[in-house]
Amino acid sequence: MVGRNALLLGFLHVILVIIQYAESSYPYPDGTGNRDLSIKASHFLRSNGVPPINALRQQAALTGRRSRIHHVTDYGADPTGRSDSTDALEQAIVDAFTSPVDGHLNEGVPNLGGSEVHLDGGTYMISQLRSSSSSPLYEYITLKELMLDSNFRGGGIAIINSIRTTVDNCYISHFTTTGISIQDGHETYIRNSFIGQHINIGGDDREKDFSGIGINITGNDNAVTDVVIFSASIGVMVQGQANMLTGIHCYNKATALGGTGIYIRAPGLTQTRVVNCYLDFTGIVAEDPVQLHVTGSFFLGNAFILLKSVKGVASGVNIVDNMFAGDYTGVPIVKLDQSNAPFKTVDQVVIERNNVRGMVLKSTVARGSLWKNGTTWTLDFSKVLLFPNLIPHVHYALHAGSASSFPRHILRSVSRNRVTVQTDVVVSATVHVSVDQTTVGGHI
Repeated sequence: MVGRNALLLGFLHVILVIIQYAESSYPYPDGTGNRDLSIKASHFLRSNGVPPINALRQQAALTGRRSRIHHVTDYGADPTGRSDSTDALEQAIVDAFTSPVDGHLNEGVPNLGGSEVHLDGGTYMISQLRSSSSSPLYEYITLKELMLDSNFRGGGIAIINSIRTTVDNCYISHFTTTGISIQDGHETYIRNSFIGQHINIGGDDREKDFSGIGINITGNDNAVTDVVIFSASIGVMVQGQANMLTGIHCYNKATALGGTGIYIRAPGLTQTRVVNCYLDFTGIVAEDPVQLHVTGSFFLGNAFILLKSVKGVASGVNIVDNMFAGDYTGVPIVKLDQSNAPFKTVDQVVIERNNVRGMVLKSTVARGSLWKNGTTWTLDFSKVLLFPNLIPHVHYALHAGSASSFPRHILRSVSRNRVTVQTDVVVSATVHVSVDQTTVGGHI
């Protein structure tokens, strides 16, 4: 029994994740449904019946071959969900871990020869499966094509201290805490999945009450790709470094109702990339961002990016080549939250080349021209520049036109994001000015 338990430890840990975070309250005739989990898979239920497991084993023994694909219905699991399938599922997992291949991929990692456990399109009741507290770390686990209904009793999937784990084509709903939680470990890949607390198609009257987090990443080196978060207070929470978010569509809860699409809570060392995402009436919040890259994304419905000061640091931030669309009510595409502390260290922050329709452009670079007949030209960039009273770099040119002699001129002052150029004589001239807030090792 001890050997059998040791064999199950890695795989059961994953099943335990589903058990603890997704319970079903759908009643069954025996009344046990309230404590049991319904697991759904997209495989078609075979119509040729369920052969006795002993007969299958005898056939395998006679042929001298063992299949690496294990169908839980072959082990007596009930695909209707009316009776307990714990023992059958457990035995299928045990057999999957008993590989005909002799050898190890790495020390301590046996070669299972590509074993698979198939749920055969059924809905299964599991009531007893548990993993011991001494379960080892695990890797190379795939959770694929699952419909997880948490029945408002907890979360959906928890991946803890895992490496090289994939969540693919899953639908997770009715959670109260988190749809998918990644804690420590690294290299978890979530892709092609749909996550929402309440099933809807947008414009839900309950939106103001949406709660929970769609995906919560507390760890490094993870990737979320082509995922839709359609209802939650926070779509994706990132609390670690070197994570990649690509192709995510967040319409989980509008910013106007208190929601956030992507919340990056890794102040001081962010190292997060947000690429080709769709922020739909909900935006991005980043605390003290250090090495943050947001590019190629579309922000709709006054969705904006908020840089939130914790200790007043913003460094290595690129917000470039994005599209913003709003309702012409004066919402800036990037905002600063300095309620905790003002931004004092601003270093290598580049906000440029974004196109805007119906919102207010904010940037770290700006250009302007002013024609005047006089001795003083002042250009005000405060409406465009993101950081107040910060212009470390100025370039200007004075075009005197038809003046008989070229006047002497000087950059008189740079203050409050205003630039003043002065000449020694009255002249009809145009002044062209370019300013840049980007600094290296800069302080305000």
